[in-house]
Amino acid sequence: MQRRRSRDHAATGRPHRRPRTRALGGLLAAVGLTALAPWPAQATPPGDRTVTATLFEWKYADVARACTDQLGPAGYGYVEVSPASEHIQGDQWWTSYQPVSYKIAGRLGDRAAFAAMVGSCHAAGVKVIADAVINHMAAGSGTGTGGTRYTKYTYPGTYQDWDFHGCRRSISDYTNRDDVQNCELVGLADLDTGSDYVRTTLATYLDDLRSLGVDGFRIDAAKHIAAGDLAAIKGKMKDPGYWVQEVIHGAGEAVQPDEYTGTGDVDEFRYGTHLKSAFQGRNLAQLKSVADGKLGSDRARTFVDNWDTERNGSTLTYKDGATYALANVFMLASPYGSPNVYSGYQWTDKDAGPPASGSSAWTGEHAKREITGMVGFRNAVGSAELTDWWDNGGDAIAFGRGSAGFVALNAGDGAVNRTFTTSLPAGTYCDVVAADPSSCDGHTVTVGGDGQAQLTVPAHGAVALHVAR
Repeated sequence: MQRRRSRDHAATGRPHRRPRTRALGGLLAAVGLTALAPWPAQATPPGDRTVTATLFEWKYADVARACTDQLGPAGYGYVEVSPASEHIQGDQWWTSYQPVSYKIAGRLGDRAAFAAMVGSCHAAGVKVIADAVINHMAAGSGTGTGGTRYTKYTYPGTYQDWDFHGCRRSISDYTNRDDVQNCELVGLADLDTGSDYVRTTLATYLDDLRSLGVDGFRIDAAKHIAAGDLAAIKGKMKDPGYWVQEVIHGAGEAVQPDEYTGTGDVDEFRYGTHLKSAFQGRNLAQLKSVADGKLGSDRARTFVDNWDTERNGSTLTYKDGATYALANVFMLASPYGSPNVYSGYQWTDKDAGPPASGSSAWTGEHAKREITGMVGFRNAVGSAELTDWWDNGGDAIAFGRGSAGFVALNAGDGAVNRTFTTSLPAGTYCDVVAADPSSCDGHTVTVGGDGQAQLTVPAHGAVALHVAR
């Protein structure tokens, strides 16, 4: 979600309330929460396989199968799953982002399904990032997906009125830090993350997910929570794992993404916007400086789009067809940031919730040949530097990743035929964009002893080579 905030009791002028350990009940005991010093930020997902696939609004049982059948074999290191908490009733996608309790009892599956999914993904070599909604609770009143009856500011067994900020109106001024981090994101009940009780409750929830095997978290709407509050929540956890935070850049705004690099990686929204400009304008040459004006590569998670940006028009989407696929190829080939491949579903109504399991409406971006081929490319080239850059001043570019890989991209309407200079060792390579995962199927490229390779790069297409194939 794109919104949020936070503050401590001294700033709100409200008195400190009781520690309320009773409300946490057996969960505290089960998790064994202890107060720890703040944990350091962890730069980029740990491990050799750093590509994430976000399976937006997938049921946990379906994620488990995807890990086994698709993500693991393709070489993905991580899968990001939609929020594991009880939420409001409704078919819209955004109901998942209005929690009413921290029970795993939503439309995507229960606690057993979630735990089984984590186990299946781990068995396939894929780690799990859980989308964590910790800035706010639901608006309105009713009965949640797990049977909890709630009203705004009262969520039995979890929070009461005094656990929320005193600003009871929607955010209206993004140049005002207090407004952004203490008022309500689209009317949702904004948690007082300066409260020790709220921090403890949130840390307990996250630690419980860790106890089920979760490897890390996407912190939803982190921009609306003070960075110091997030550090305090993280410091209360037994072992917080990997964190990536949603902090949307806005020119002239009071809260900026680089404030959050001390608590983890940050989703770099400017990246997706830049790619849209370059690919739609057929000016790929500008991507040589794609890192300029953005977060450092070791703190940035990159993406072509996500569920918010595909709906607000700020990035490319699956509706852009070959251009969208080509942008994903570039993201996976470029050394900047840690790539996140978004895989959602087709929609015409921006509020529409997910289709049924097995429906043809799922886009399946994570499993398309050109994407899985480039996940293997990313794993093969690792942290190799960018080399051998070439561009035609507009819609075609090529570059190497040291002596480990080489890619050429063409956003034009006609094929590009030329001899490229690479730093690859002499040999015959598979074009992993076109080749089947189990066979080169005739899609081979020969690199000479001088590093030269004759390539035909199809219109709106790419060719990619790496030393592992």
